[in-house]
Amino acid sequence: MTHLDGNSLAGPLAEYFAFDVTMAVARCDGCGTSAELARAMVYPSGAGTVVRCGTCDRVLMTVVESEDRAWIRFTGVGAIEVRRDPLVDERPA
Repeated sequence: MTHLDGNSLAGPLAEYFAFDVTMAVARCDGCGTSAELARAMVYPSGAGTVVRCGTCDRVLMTVVESEDRAWIRFTGVGAIEVRRDPLVDERPA
């Protein structure tokens, strides 16, 4: 099978990144806890924002923003669970 380039992800990933991310469930690589990002501990600073696990304090992610872009690193997140809209499967293709 030949591979596709990253542009092929635009459609499939658009569904997952157009939502309230605080409701997504992230699994911590450190302790294995799965919890909504809304339950994480967030430490904003001038250099960026650090998001830590509410259970073990491990860094889950960092966010650094400038005027025209952002860098998001999922340092300690093993997976992110995103609930799909139940109507997605019922829509015509």
